[in-house]
Amino acid sequence: MPVKKSSTANEQESIEMSVVIPCLNEADTLAGCVSKAQRVILENGIAGEVIVADNGSTDDSADIAKRMGVRVVPVAPRGYGSALMGGIASARGRFIIIGDADGSYDFEQIPRFLDKLREGYDLVQGCRLPTGGGTVLPGAMPFLHRWGGNPLFSLIAQRWFHAPVHDVYCGMRGFRRDAYERLDQQCTGMEFATEMIVKASLFDLKIAEVPITLHRDGRSQHARHIKTFSDGWRTLRFCLIYSPRWLFFIPGTVLILLGLLGYGLALPGVTVRGLGFDVHTLLFASLSILCGYQAILFAIFTKMFAIGEGLMPEDPRFGRLFDFVNLERGLVVAVIAFLIGLGLLLAAVNQWRLADFGRLNYAVTMRWAIPGVMLTGLGFQTILSSFFISILGMRRRIMDEPHSR
Repeated sequence: MPVKKSSTANEQESIEMSVVIPCLNEADTLAGCVSKAQRVILENGIAGEVIVADNGSTDDSADIAKRMGVRVVPVAPRGYGSALMGGIASARGRFIIIGDADGSYDFEQIPRFLDKLREGYDLVQGCRLPTGGGTVLPGAMPFLHRWGGNPLFSLIAQRWFHAPVHDVYCGMRGFRRDAYERLDQQCTGMEFATEMIVKASLFDLKIAEVPITLHRDGRSQHARHIKTFSDGWRTLRFCLIYSPRWLFFIPGTVLILLGLLGYGLALPGVTVRGLGFDVHTLLFASLSILCGYQAILFAIFTKMFAIGEGLMPEDPRFGRLFDFVNLERGLVVAVIAFLIGLGLLLAAVNQWRLADFGRLNYAVTMRWAIPGVMLTGLGFQTILSSFFISILGMRRRIMDEPHSR
């Protein structure tokens, strides 16, 4: 006997598109945004709904939305991302279009986003910047945002994460509900927009871009919600956290190369254009190598943890790396480095013994002691790190192994 579906389930299946508008004291402009979205749905015969995610407005925003017949979803936790997550969670459409309520986005452009989603794209990103075919009307975007923050973070998204977008901060975009659920968005502030682009790129979602026109903010009673420097820092912080390569690996590699260069100059005591490189250079070079090595280890730890927790997709390069580098091989290399370092330190102590434990020629002795300290430290770090990496990889191996009956 077939199971009768509930009316709620039938209603959800019948809605193709949900328009979610985050709102915080937008009484000046909300009605215009809602009416455009409603008109687009009606004139294009779209099975859709409009949702206003109210983030604690103290003006008439919620009442305006209710009078216009749209669903108002109260979202208590403050933040642009929080409002959107609350509204999206309540949406019933298969496709979701989001856009700000400040009058800067033209909701009559919704069909262009919907067409791309119907074509099979997972995420359709609006682009306001001319580099992607968009248009910024006079006074619509602050100078620092247009020529600094937006291009910079868009370039980071392109270069670090291979995102095919030119305007990572654009607040008008559309996406498939099932694709959004895969991303497991966490950011509650303005960096929510960047998080979506970065994660969509990492998980190889199909992304399209639609050029749009950015209009001047229509609000008169309230200032912009975005905070240029604090929101910019939060976005940069997120990008760095999601890119262990740029946060840890590349700086670590540079430090190690600088340290090796220092060793190449200081061990033989080279003089270049009157500059003498001696044991002090050796000391700084050792510090550079130790810090660089630690940074590279953190890149490996972070990547493994992120993959294990599902924050990043599997990386085939890691699989190939750990097919070659395992706990036992890591321990062998670590013990060798540790013993060589210990041997150099004992040689330095022996020099002290030969001097009857008196004053030493430090220019000679430190050439044994400093590399000895560095190699001993590297060996000890590698021993601990090899076990830690093995622990991080245990969950991955357990998941990959077939279960026995």
